[in-house]
Amino acid sequence: MSSTPSNPPFLHVDAKLRRRSFLAGAGALLFAIALEDDALAGGKLPEGNKDALLFIGVQPNGSVVLTCHRSEMGQQTWTAMAQILANELDADWQRVQIVQAEGHPKYGNQNTDGSRSVRLNFDRLRLAGATMRTMLEQAAAQRWKVPVGGCTAELGFVVHRATKRKLDFGELVAAANKLPPPAASQVKLRERKAWRYLSKDTKSLTMPSIVKGEGTFGQDVQRPGMLYAVIARPPQVLGRPKRVDDAATLKTAGVKQLVELPNLEAPVGFKPLGGIAVIAKDTWSAIRGREALKVEWEAGPNASYDSKAFEESLLQAVRKPGKLGRKRGDVAKALSTAAKRLEAEYYVPHLAHSAMEPPAAVAEWDGDRVTCWGCGQTPQKARQTVAQVCGVPVENVTIHVTWLGGGFGRKSKPDFFAEAAWLARKVKAPVKVVWTREDDLQHAYYHTVSAQRLEAGLDASGKCVALLHRTAFPPITSTFVAGAKDADPGDLRLGASDTPFDVPNIQLESGQAEAHIRIGWLRSVANIYHAFAVQSFAAELAHAAGRDPKDYLLELIGPPRTIDPNQEGAKYDNYGSPLKDYPIDTARLASVTQEVAKLAKWGRKLPPGHGLGIAAHRSFVSYVATVVEVAVDDQGRLTMPGVWSVMDAGTVVNPNHCESQLEGGTLFGLSNALFGEITAKSGAIVQANFPNWRVMRMNEAPRHMEVKLIESSAPPGGVGEPATPPAAPALANAIFAATGVRIRRLPIFGTDRVDRLNVGKQH
Repeated sequence: MSSTPSNPPFLHVDAKLRRRSFLAGAGALLFAIALEDDALAGGKLPEGNKDALLFIGVQPNGSVVLTCHRSEMGQQTWTAMAQILANELDADWQRVQIVQAEGHPKYGNQNTDGSRSVRLNFDRLRLAGATMRTMLEQAAAQRWKVPVGGCTAELGFVVHRATKRKLDFGELVAAANKLPPPAASQVKLRERKAWRYLSKDTKSLTMPSIVKGEGTFGQDVQRPGMLYAVIARPPQVLGRPKRVDDAATLKTAGVKQLVELPNLEAPVGFKPLGGIAVIAKDTWSAIRGREALKVEWEAGPNASYDSKAFEESLLQAVRKPGKLGRKRGDVAKALSTAAKRLEAEYYVPHLAHSAMEPPAAVAEWDGDRVTCWGCGQTPQKARQTVAQVCGVPVENVTIHVTWLGGGFGRKSKPDFFAEAAWLARKVKAPVKVVWTREDDLQHAYYHTVSAQRLEAGLDASGKCVALLHRTAFPPITSTFVAGAKDADPGDLRLGASDTPFDVPNIQLESGQAEAHIRIGWLRSVANIYHAFAVQSFAAELAHAAGRDPKDYLLELIGPPRTIDPNQEGAKYDNYGSPLKDYPIDTARLASVTQEVAKLAKWGRKLPPGHGLGIAAHRSFVSYVATVVEVAVDDQGRLTMPGVWSVMDAGTVVNPNHCESQLEGGTLFGLSNALFGEITAKSGAIVQANFPNWRVMRMNEAPRHMEVKLIESSAPPGGVGEPATPPAAPALANAIFAATGVRIRRLPIFGTDRVDRLNVGKQH
């Protein structure tokens, strides 16, 4: 456990810089790369502050330091961003260091979500590295009095090719600092064939420290004089304490005091839920004190929320016309004249993130400023939220980001930072707020529930000529706008308004649904339920047409072309990237579908009780197709002999790490499809820990798992989330192939213990 709230290697870099400049700082060749410079940003501005900078430097000892503005939670963002920079600089990988940036607008968009850390920073990191390399080569040429064209950077040195002389980067820092920076147009990026680190399985910068226990996670942070807090939160969102009996708590050994937090008011945002904080000398004492606390709660406006009853209301919502979200052709007319009509309804329940490390944050208050440390994905939002809750200017708040023991979107919501900051101010001592596993499952921001209804018309040959898709779910917007009921275009764009099928008549509609618990992003977000419905329905159409599911899916995808949903009335932002750079390319979707079929040997003869299912989906501007093989024995036990996944994420920075994301995202989707379900009764979450929030165990995982990347020269796409959406429909389609049982409601093994296969007896 570390007493220093920073991650190794830690090196302070002077941040007193002017933008669009290359400056000398602390003897280093220090670069501040401005996002608003069109040349540096490739003419495109990532979202965020237009004064944003990216700090990189070459130290006098020759080490290269990158101040990473994104969070590291196991997805290997640190390593990926360092690879991009080191590749262009041709640095020695053993002398590359990362410093975690604090939360500040000067770094631009620091939200580590949306599978976009590489996508938004690839071009500017490359140009920054190439610019630094150019200046070091110029400095060496001056030293040797030779043409700069004869000098080249190699593994942390500049080499004069003709004489084999070489100088360490560190020996050139002082001279390079005196040079004017070259114009971006004069900087030459390395050709792909000369890449040393990009698209290579470069060694992780973080894994050795994680394995040796040297890193600092949110739960590890300690400060002198620190107190510990666990909080008794209202069971219902917007609930509040009515009566409190704290006598037993105050007698608990180690307990210092109790503090009542402000009651939560709508909209919930990222504010604390309220409740009673037990402050103690250590975590165990605080937990014991909370166990002894007696609180009678006033339930508030969400006391009637019952997820079982709500499921039926969502299904009713999709059985009637909704708000139009996309329209191509005339669906009503095509359905009325179709040779065959099909309809089906699907449901996906609430899900929880349940990252291995529950949320944790530490805060210190010094009279008018607050400093926080924690495992956050959005340090700037944490800064803003803490300022709001503590009533101080945002400039008076400092957020330090630790490593994250998993995030999956939960730690994008900085309510736990705000709890720690408010309590630190109240008790006038450093406070660590610890979320237990039970806290994390019962008071989270949950993946929303969703009902889907699809209707289709087939012509006499079985070809789909009309597709109606209705979706209803409490929107994420409800977190920020009290009472919001309409589906946000930002949710619809995730697998609904961008359905790429070659069907002449398509219509998307959305119904209204009100949130009664906190709704938030979870890995792959709305793609989970949209892909489950659309890809399951595609297999149902294939069966109705008497066709092979893979062949029929390829027919639905259709010929190579690009699609712009905006031309059909959708409000589609393409995950924040221009369609001209990241088009919806049906050729790439078809390609991953064909490749995964080859990988899984689609069409092979299977043993009795076995079945193959396939699904393909584009999300976060990448393409993934998955095949699942299931086996159901004569006792009804379900196993997965094999799972195959293929991803096309364009240019890949680290194939090994991308394959890990492909495997992890697929397992995440399969686990939720098998067991994932959060329910609410009387407004309170029923599940409390892993005994009733099931995740897939090792003996339930696929016996064989194989993944493949299709690399291309296309710009980098997301890799952390795209594997999850096709997993559930591929599994459901495989179960149908093996048993003839169609899964339209998830999870397959639900909390009601109703086995939707009517065969599983091991659970």
